[in-house]
Amino acid sequence: MEVFAVPHELRGKVSIAGIGYAGLGSSPGFSSLELLAQATKVALVDSGLKLTDIDGLCCATFYHFFPTLTVAEYLGIRPTWSNADMVGGSSFQSYVLQAAAAIHAGLCRNVLIAYGSNARSSRDISGLIETPVFEQMYKPPIPLAGYAMAAARHMHVYGTTRRQLAAVAVAARDWARINPDAGIQDALDLDDVATAPMIADPLSKYDCCLVSDGGGALILTSTATARDLRQPPVVVLGGGAAHWHREISQMPDLTVTAATESGRRAYEMAGVGPGDVDVVQLYDAFTINTILFLEDLGFCRKGEGGPFVSDGKIAPGGDLPVNTNGGGLSFVHPGMYGLFCLGEAAIQLRRQAGKRQVAEAEIAVSHGNGGTLSHQCTTVLGSLASL
Repeated sequence: MEVFAVPHELRGKVSIAGIGYAGLGSSPGFSSLELLAQATKVALVDSGLKLTDIDGLCCATFYHFFPTLTVAEYLGIRPTWSNADMVGGSSFQSYVLQAAAAIHAGLCRNVLIAYGSNARSSRDISGLIETPVFEQMYKPPIPLAGYAMAAARHMHVYGTTRRQLAAVAVAARDWARINPDAGIQDALDLDDVATAPMIADPLSKYDCCLVSDGGGALILTSTATARDLRQPPVVVLGGGAAHWHREISQMPDLTVTAATESGRRAYEMAGVGPGDVDVVQLYDAFTINTILFLEDLGFCRKGEGGPFVSDGKIAPGGDLPVNTNGGGLSFVHPGMYGLFCLGEAAIQLRRQAGKRQVAEAEIAVSHGNGGTLSHQCTTVLGSLASL
């Protein structure tokens, strides 16, 4: 993949100053807004800012047609700038890019990016089941069927095996076992994945993400302001987004995603390439996602994702640490996971990840995926030393 040498004007201007989680796993009795608000409170304390300092808002939920209006009213804030662009699980990476532009343009000073879901305890995932028009006649399980088709195609074209897909799930579980906040920490091996009940051929139970509750929040501000706050700034170095289709039947090639385009733009803005990245957080709703995104973001060649993950390279102790919190497969997946990719990347760059800390991590990629491999958004983050 090409490495670009001319950084964008947004590079390094804005930083993540606060991170908050709440109610991860199972939180019966709490609404999505309550979990979102609890995470916001944690993020504010983490940053040292007050709720009255927030004048920008980006958020999404499964359940609200006007999420920023609803959340602003619930929190009691009056933003001067807000954004609720819904592109699925990658919305949060997109919010970071748009918030950075808004702060840099002077439209607001401090942006709250927040999410909440009680998908597990309420069993309400109605926001996920809008069946695309041309697929309704087949009554497929959405979005599972589309990802299964992509996995089957990758196996057919490139010879990717079931055990290589299973290696992604095992690596995620190995990371989760050293993350005290992970939802599942039982040991998992390749045979467990390969012999688990089939959900949609070729994906078994362990190839599929969790369904959990949880709230998450990030606070972004100018890097100049973040330097004087409570936590080490996590600098937004670059971002890029792209989408090529909505329905899986309209995807030009089931083995190539728009991450090829979003990643290139993010690297260009950041002035780095895949070889400069120390830690990677990918939206792993299914095991095939990790393989596709490693290829499309330039960490290995197209078609080589299966062998790339099969020797422990992305697991603890491997050459390329991927999804160090356990990912959507073993950490948490409350309907949309993108914000948690960003949170883990920031925690790693702060050097606050405990036993799962990647030594000397300075540059991280957080990649979000929305729809059925539809919308892709890549964010490159760094420590102050990366500027």
